[in-house]
Amino acid sequence: MAKSRFEYVRNYELPDPLMPGTFIVVRIDGRGFHKFSDTHAFEKPNDKRALDLMDKAAKTVLDEYKDVIMAFGESDEYSFLLKRNTKLYNRRRSKISSSIVSLFTSAYVFHWLSYFPNNPLRYPPSFDSRVIVYPGEKEVRDYFAWRQADTHINNLYNTAFWALVKDGQSTTQANKTLQGTDSKDKNEILFSKYGINYNNLPEQYRKGSICVRRPTIVIDDQQQQQQIEESTTAGVSNISIDDPAVGSVEDDSASQTRINGVIRKEKKVKKVKPYEGIDGEIVVLHEDIIKDGFWKERPWLLQ
Repeated sequence: MAKSRFEYVRNYELPDPLMPGTFIVVRIDGRGFHKFSDTHAFEKPNDKRALDLMDKAAKTVLDEYKDVIMAFGESDEYSFLLKRNTKLYNRRRSKISSSIVSLFTSAYVFHWLSYFPNNPLRYPPSFDSRVIVYPGEKEVRDYFAWRQADTHINNLYNTAFWALVKDGQSTTQANKTLQGTDSKDKNEILFSKYGINYNNLPEQYRKGSICVRRPTIVIDDQQQQQQIEESTTAGVSNISIDDPAVGSVEDDSASQTRINGVIRKEKKVKKVKPYEGIDGEIVVLHEDIIKDGFWKERPWLLQ
């Protein structure tokens, strides 16, 4: 960059690094989305097209930034988890926050017509963002548990609210009807008055969306052949490869080998590669992230 007498203004660009060795979460939120959803005639209480579009924009972020290892979304918000040791943009808060929210917003606009082909944008949507750092695994899990619990609470309320409105109540009357009610009361209103079993609603509405990468699975034929040869020498009839350092599961496909006139079947074994943060198809799930199961299946998320 050429020198000039105006260069002194760079001294005002103060560094804003995030604490090292901590998990980074970027949460984006729709700005003025009540008006935006009304203007674009979103279905109430949930518009699957809008939710799928949010998921598509989130997948775009994960595809571009490999250090973003997980995301959780509901309604008009999405939270992105970066791995603990990320060096993305030298961990500068402003760069990380602005880059993720700008890519998400542009992807949302870019893919709009794919989800709303007969409903062109009437004005640009916008999202804000914030960055939070968490020191350990417990805080990360509690954060996402909080967001999923919030998803359930909001969706239950909105489902009951819009059922009342569609039944003829004004928005003011519906709010008054639900004032002071708990989850049991709202479930009772939905079931007794409208025949709606809340637990039968799509999990996408009740639990939100989780974007995560699948672990890469490969079949190690060379190691399998070595194991077959060793087992043949030892006189073992059933072949199974189990590498504790990697982990394995049996494949349904099987080959046959004739040894000493006896036909034996050897099952190929799929090995799960250690997660490196760059491989694996990005998938959208709708499941419980409050309990242990989700995290036990994906231990790399909290490494």
